[in-house]
Amino acid sequence: MKRYCWLLLWALWIQSAFAMNLPKHEVRAVWLTTVYGLDWPHRPATTQAGIKAQQQELCNILDRLQNANFNTVFLQVRLRGNVIYRSAIEPASKVFSGKEGVMPGYDPLAFAIKECHKRGMECHAWFVTFPLGTAKNVKEQGRLSVVKRQPKLCKLHNGEWYLDPGVPGTANYILSLVKEIVNNYDVDGIHFDYIRYPEQANRFPDKSVYKMYGKKESLDNWRRNNINRMVVEIYDWVKQAKPWVQVSSSPLGKYNRIPRVPDAGWTAYESVFQDPKMWMLRGKQDMIVPMMYYLHDNFFPFMDNWVENCNGRLVVPGLGAYRMDKKDADWTVNDITDQIDYSRYYGGAGCAFFRCENVLDNSKGLYDELVNVYYKYPAQLPPLTWLNNTVPSSPEEVYVQRTGNELKLSWQKPASEKQDLTYTVYYSLSDSIDSDASKCILMTNVHANEIYLPVDSLVERGYTFSVSASTRYHIEGAPSKETYYYLSDFPK
Repeated sequence: MKRYCWLLLWALWIQSAFAMNLPKHEVRAVWLTTVYGLDWPHRPATTQAGIKAQQQELCNILDRLQNANFNTVFLQVRLRGNVIYRSAIEPASKVFSGKEGVMPGYDPLAFAIKECHKRGMECHAWFVTFPLGTAKNVKEQGRLSVVKRQPKLCKLHNGEWYLDPGVPGTANYILSLVKEIVNNYDVDGIHFDYIRYPEQANRFPDKSVYKMYGKKESLDNWRRNNINRMVVEIYDWVKQAKPWVQVSSSPLGKYNRIPRVPDAGWTAYESVFQDPKMWMLRGKQDMIVPMMYYLHDNFFPFMDNWVENCNGRLVVPGLGAYRMDKKDADWTVNDITDQIDYSRYYGGAGCAFFRCENVLDNSKGLYDELVNVYYKYPAQLPPLTWLNNTVPSSPEEVYVQRTGNELKLSWQKPASEKQDLTYTVYYSLSDSIDSDASKCILMTNVHANEIYLPVDSLVERGYTFSVSASTRYHIEGAPSKETYYYLSDFPK
């Protein structure tokens, strides 16, 4: 299948004339929410036409993300004890088919992975970890609900059902879901949300379980260690099965109370018994994406705190794009862009936005600001050097061929490489390429060995191209030798 870059070649010249010093490596992510069909799908599919419309809806979303040079999608694959993929463990969510436990006639996760990869984006499977929904949710799932199938794992708290982290079988149950995803799908990561005790955790009904398993630990430390053990067990299994699959989580935005902000309010460590600092220090997370939906002194000091405790792992602050809504907090676009700037200059590895639609609806011009300024050029994903730092061989060169109104750029996979590779295509309007500059990246994370560029026949100009290979750990090899091509309708 042809892979198109919808940048007209004349536009490359315009971009080069107004180049900015943007980072070459950066995570640019969105959370794409499926619960209640908030981001996708907006309506269930009950016919073939409905399936095509549902799939096209996702393609339109991904096209717009690609246009803004996003490179990571956290796709919500587990909602409230139900899923959006073919599972032997939990029922399919009704948001896709209209009926709980029924798939929509295709596999939404497999489709999303394929479409993300076609566009140079990673797809991470986003799990809602412990919440199972209300009594209504459980009733709709019927006998397929984990509350019905494994009641000993579940607790009712404040009107909603949860898996109890203190019951030993809970970690095994979550791990079984992870195994199902990692073994059956080409996901780039497993991303955990709600991997914590719920709101008003002091009332969580686990006292009898604590008496049985708590031994001499305090209740607070026992709760933290319940989650810690599960994090370690899942991370170790994933790295044994597919070591390139990243494991990440989205803890609360404030790790703990710090001297600069002693009255921090709701924190991960004290309030909901998350200890992501320990996860990073023990090397059991590849990326932390804290939900930092706050401003000013409730953001910047805590960003510093995450970076100081990251142990070389990626810290990608989650930004509250939804907070720009006038019905919410009425933030300005500068509130968001100030946080992007701070993350870039003080150790962050990028940013993630909650949620997808709040970016794509261009609220207060945020999408335009990303397209035209902050994400003007593509960015490679940061290298995962702690997992594997082997440098791949380089393709020999780029072959350029004009076919009608297109330029075909192609290359060969290095003969010595057996592992899966992706490619970055560089270009320049001069006779040399600065491969360290983001403005010279034409496309990155390309899975194919060719791309097609539309040609503007009214422009005569010379272009220089090269290509590099990267492993699934985002380790990039040296670029190929450069290929010069002069675009003209007339022989020179």
